[in-house]
Amino acid sequence: MTEQTVLKQIGQIKISGQIKAVTGLHIGGTEIGLAIGGADSTVVRNGLDGKPYIPGSSLKGKMRSLLDRIYTPGELKRVGNSRIYGCNSLSDYQDPKKGFVFHLFGVTPKEIENLGGEAMPTRLIFRDAMMAPETAEALEESLYIDMPYSQVKTEVVIDRITSAATPRQVERVPAGALFDYEIVFNLYLETDLDWLPFLTEAMDLLEIDYLGGLGSRGHGQVRFETRKVVLKSFNGFDVAGDSRVTAWKDKFERPSAEATS
Repeated sequence: MTEQTVLKQIGQIKISGQIKAVTGLHIGGTEIGLAIGGADSTVVRNGLDGKPYIPGSSLKGKMRSLLDRIYTPGELKRVGNSRIYGCNSLSDYQDPKKGFVFHLFGVTPKEIENLGGEAMPTRLIFRDAMMAPETAEALEESLYIDMPYSQVKTEVVIDRITSAATPRQVERVPAGALFDYEIVFNLYLETDLDWLPFLTEAMDLLEIDYLGGLGSRGHGQVRFETRKVVLKSFNGFDVAGDSRVTAWKDKFERPSAEATS
């Protein structure tokens, strides 16, 4: 019987709060069905109410890529037009100090099977961050939006050789918008708690960098306005009583927006 077969969950850490768009936020959606006169580049929206949201995949992918830049885990591989770090050593994957990115954010089971091992469950779950009700209400009453819950920013691409100007319109969620987020950290081994500082680091790095597209032109600065932690224990392990959790939680939580300054 393998370790994977007898693996039991020992705890769960739920992180929730609100993300604030410090500058206009553009996370691209489909261009299908755009009305005449609409934006050239649209944002992703909820299909039921039309409200923009932040996909969990956007949060997960960006936070992982920021950690990848610093810790460069595994081997850099080309996938389509992108380059990602893939796990190329079973010993690195099984070493808690080296393989944390693969465990926190996931790795394909086939990738580990090809190395002669068995993949552990991905620890982190990222929910879609839906627009906060107070933001939706404010935008519904606003006189300064161009499309439902969003504004259109006109940008001009200038050919530096011919000086020809090509205007384009980019839809974005206005600065100040709030989104309700949730991240779940499932614990399977006691050593998983050693990775809590990396989760903090990824969130802090995202605040310094940007989320979504067009970040080099001012879009996508975000801030985790609040960070609240809820702990659960299973199978006899006391998550709340672990000194690593206590020390991390005291520094990590932001009970109010004032705590981010």
